[in-house]
Amino acid sequence: MQWTLVVPVKALARAKSRLSDTADDGLRPGLALAFAQDTVAAALACPAVADVAVVTDDARAGRELAALGAGVVADEPGGGLNAALTHGAAVVRAARPESPVAALNADLPALRPAELARVLTAATQFPRAFLPDAAGIGTTLLTAAPGRELVPAFGTDSRARHRASGAVELRLDAVDSVRQDVDTGGDLRSALALGVGPRTAAVAARLLIAGQ
Repeated sequence: MQWTLVVPVKALARAKSRLSDTADDGLRPGLALAFAQDTVAAALACPAVADVAVVTDDARAGRELAALGAGVVADEPGGGLNAALTHGAAVVRAARPESPVAALNADLPALRPAELARVLTAATQFPRAFLPDAAGIGTTLLTAAPGRELVPAFGTDSRARHRASGAVELRLDAVDSVRQDVDTGGDLRSALALGVGPRTAAVAARLLIAGQ
């Protein structure tokens, strides 16, 4: 079974505000884009993934991610993250109604295709499932089998909210790269320790130079 992943990408100028202590206003948009590029590239290299649909209204992000092979869906509702994911999943299902669909965070710069494949394979056992983030509070991946709605509940305490919605929590070891999203400077350091993709590594090197 091959999945279609829906990846939401916020307008780069407004992305990753919590990294303000690590990256200034001039570097944060490029860092957010690098996260998304490394995430999408790794997802497209995953044998369990058929394609990736990026939901965004950011022209630069759409252009760069399309160049990697992702499809781009305009964020028509403009109603925030969960509305974007619901819209993206609907567009995907209209084209491929029998495809399993998963929402994947765009800030997983250390993502490993093999680890993502392991998570998606485990998710095939359930109508809906999710993977909690490294902090154990949020969610990095939410899945829906064919014929099932995604019902995203990302945001504050999304782990608890996805569990309450009936999605099954996936309890897997050795999938750290799928759980390590990046919201803070500490998260970025953890991702760098795992080993990030080339685009994030390049921008992170600029951060280190700027901090010297």
